[in-house]
Amino acid sequence: MKELFQTADWKSEKHVPVVEVLEKKSAEGKTTVTVRASVGKEIKHPNATEHHIEWIELYFLPDGEKFPYQLGRFEFCAHGASTQGPNTSGVYAEPIATCTFSVQKPGKIHASSYCNIHGLWEGSTDLRL
Repeated sequence: MKELFQTADWKSEKHVPVVEVLEKKSAEGKTTVTVRASVGKEIKHPNATEHHIEWIELYFLPDGEKFPYQLGRFEFCAHGASTQGPNTSGVYAEPIATCTFSVQKPGKIHASSYCNIHGLWEGSTDLRL
């Protein structure tokens, strides 16, 4: 599956999921982290019935471990479609997800996303406590 995922610099490619650490709070030996994953940070991704981001998944891979932990899957189901046709409802789900989790060691946060036309994309960021 690795070869199915596309990567690029999110500053020049609108499909790459961008992971941002919004907040870190430490107490009692663990750190609570809030992250945001979004698609289209620098270059807006289309959000129309015919071209949109369907989902974002977030994973955390702690340093020294072999397998990641899935933090969440976020689906975006409203893309303007209605019974009157494509792009007629005026309701569009933006491809932005926020997740809060607790960890006890640093690692890497991975995000994957799916564009209904351009397939699978991935992005990541290091998490240092």
